[in-house]
Order: sequence, then C-alpha cells, then structure tokens
Amino acid sequence: MQRWGRLLAMAVCSVAMTGSMWPQAPAKYEPTIESLDKHPLPQWYADAKLGIFIHWGLYSVPGWAPVNHPGHDFTSSDYIKYNPYAEWYLNVLRIPGSPTAEYHKEHYGTNFGYYDFSKQFNEESKKWNPDAMAAIFKMAGARYVVLTTKHHEGFTLWPSTTPNPNPSLKPGQLHAERDIVGDLTAAVRKEGMRMGLYYSGGYDWTFDSGPIETASDYQTVKPESLAYGRYANAQIHELIEKYKPAVLWNDIDWPKTGDALGVEADYYNAIPDGVIDDRFGIKHSDFISPEYSKLNEISKKKWEECRGLGRSFGYNRAEGENETIAPADLIALLVDIVSKNGNLLLDVGPEADGTIPPIQMDRLKALGAWLKQNGDAIYGTTPWSEAEGKSLEGDSLRFTKKGDDLYVTVLGTPKGKTLSIAGIAQASHEAVMELGVDAPLATDKKGSTLVIHLPATLPGKYAYSFKLTGYAG
Repeated sequence: MQRWGRLLAMAVCSVAMTGSMWPQAPAKYEPTIESLDKHPLPQWYADAKLGIFIHWGLYSVPGWAPVNHPGHDFTSSDYIKYNPYAEWYLNVLRIPGSPTAEYHKEHYGTNFGYYDFSKQFNEESKKWNPDAMAAIFKMAGARYVVLTTKHHEGFTLWPSTTPNPNPSLKPGQLHAERDIVGDLTAAVRKEGMRMGLYYSGGYDWTFDSGPIETASDYQTVKPESLAYGRYANAQIHELIEKYKPAVLWNDIDWPKTGDALGVEADYYNAIPDGVIDDRFGIKHSDFISPEYSKLNEISKKKWEECRGLGRSFGYNRAEGENETIAPADLIALLVDIVSKNGNLLLDVGPEADGTIPPIQMDRLKALGAWLKQNGDAIYGTTPWSEAEGKSLEGDSLRFTKKGDDLYVTVLGTPKGKTLSIAGIAQASHEAVMELGVDAPLATDKKGSTLVIHLPATLPGKYAYSFKLTGYAG
C-alpha cells in the first residue's frame, strides 16, 4: 500500500460522484474501457459491507516498523525513512540510517539478507491452520476476505509456475512452500465467505534496485520492462485461472507492458460477478479505494476504505494500544462508511505462523459481537437521503435503509433518556425497535420531530441501532 493508490482513488472519486447507474453486462468483455464499463456492480459486493484484508509475507518474520510518526503523510520523505508500514521492511532496510536498518543490524546482523527470512517463514507457516483463521473472520462479521498473494517484495504465497529471472535469489526464496492462497481460499469458501486476492502489480523489488527514498521515487522505481510485464501478466492469470477470486485487488499500478485492459477483460469473462479495484492505472474500476481515509458524503460510485487495525498493514510487534484503533472508533468507522455507500476492508497482520496478534483479536471480537446484534443496520442496506445527523440531545447519528425500513445508529452511548430526531416524524412508520430487543419502543411526535423513549438499560455498547419499520420517508 502507498500514496499513489490513495491519490488515484481520491481523483477517481471526484469524477465518480457524478456517475450513473451501471449498464447491462455484455455477453463477453473486450479489452476496452467502453466494454469494461458495462460491468455491473455485483449485488453481493454492494451488500457485503465488511471484508478482511490480510498482509502476510516475509516481512511478517521480523514484524517490525517504527511507530514514531502517527500519521500517514505519503508525500513526506521523512515519512518514508520512518515508514510505519511493516510490509515495507525491505525498502526501508535499504535506506542508510533508517530505524529499520538499525533494527535489522541489531537483531539479524549485517550479513543476513531479507530473502533469508524465507526459510523461517516456510517453517512457521506450516503451523498455520487456515480453517481456524477463516472461522475468526466469520466471527468478526466479514463477508469477504482479500489476501496478499504477492506484496512489493515479490515473494508469492502460492507456488507460482512463472519463472522469476532474478539470478541472485534461490528458488526457495521466491515463493512459499505451502500453497497458502489455495488453503485459505478453500477455508474461506467453506465458511460461506467470498475470497479475493491482492497482487502488487506496480512494485516488485525482485525486478528493481531501489530503494524508494523520496516522494518522487514512488513513480520512478516501478519496473516497466517487457520481462516484468510478461511476468506480472502470467502470474495474475495463474491466480485468476487457479483460484477464481471474487475480488481482484491490484496495488500501485500495472506495468505498461502487462496489458491491464486484457487482464481485466479476461477476469470478468472468467468471473462475471467479480470486482476490480481502481489501482490498475486505467480508467475503469468497480469501486474506488481510499487508504486510511474515508469520504465525507454519500458517493454514487461504490467505494471501499482499506486500513489496518493499527498503523501498519503487515504485523508490527512494536504496535500496542496507542497505535491500534479503539473498538468504539472501529465500529463508528464501519457505520459511517456504510452510511455513505462504502465498504470497510479491515486489515489484519498475522505473525509468521499465521497467528493473529491478541490486540487485533480483541478488536475483531468486539466488532463481531456488535454486528451480531446490529448487523441488520449494516448488511444489505443502501444509503438514505442523508448519511449523517444529530439528535436534539446532541447524539451523532448515521442513517441506512433497507426496503421500507430506516435504520438510525447512534455513535456512542445516547446522551439522554430520549432520542429526538427532527424532520422525520411526518412520515409514517409501524414501530421503532432497538436491534437486539424484541419489544417496540414508545414514541411521540412533536411537530416534525420523532421522539424515541429509550429504556433504562440499553443492551450492547459502542453504538446503538434503531429500526423504524415500514418507514415511508
């Protein structure tokens, strides 16, 4: 993940806000923007709302990045040297004087190369239980999963049959011994979730000398050789043909020699109800992908915020409570995103053996418990005429809709004994229910204000969802 993808996502968003409905799908997709733009957004993706991202690779062995800089200022060269993304370990390792270079020297010595981590990764990943991991994601309320099959380091999590021409790397240093992609795909589908695959098309550090040290380097170090274009094209077709991913999530860009239009057409023809992100460097996507950033209003174009539970996507052993999103903030983030026609692609960074760190497990459990009670206000909903509002008591509100039912979610604990919402009492509704409670709540109408009388004790915590059944507004 990096700045280019985020900037492209936001640029596409400004255009997408004036977009129109998807046209009817063609019988066969051609490698043209006109043909690709006829791909309809699949209903499963529109309804899913929550996906789990997994960043797992050689960087999970050292599992470290500095935590000095709290933000994600992708334009700062100082940020690159102190990059909080642990999955960028190799790049930052190559910057003299960086905290990562010092950490590596202290813990592994100067003669231990990055790709030497492959031996330990292969040993540790043999302990991993894909069924247990998939069950965790199901418990958290996810409807789809996206795995990094190859990050910028170039190490693949499946036994790719496409030869990597880098002469300095041994065969065992190029891909995992275990077919992690295949094992997790089977486990995720067994749990009834969709399986998506991430591929770093723009960067592959086995094909360039690097490192990226300044903001301008983001663009100049991308491999564009004919050899790399053919390599990336062959690998992504391996993924499409072998695993049939429901999401094809490319990062950074796509090599100009790699035929992005052809890749997307081939993908849609193989998986018609699949979705593609906006990071292929061409003017087509099913959704836009702001990174650690959300939209401030309802978007006609489907979007998906990707972010880690902490500041890093990959596992960072240096992160703790201060760097990890609080449960209340995580739930408020999901509710806010969904109210504006978005999905949340929430990242976990497993340790080398596939273990999800305890602090991340804590957040997944909190999210799953909340969705178990309040999921009806999230899954399968569409935006209402407004995304945000305030009660007369000062509560922060978010709105979603499903059929004739309106859902009002209070972010945080309600401030008073009533919840008074201006401007909606003129419409009819059959009853007001708090999700998770069987009995309807007492209500009053005061002019155009609906007053909901809250019980003395509200079940749940962090956020509270109310359903106005049969709402006709």
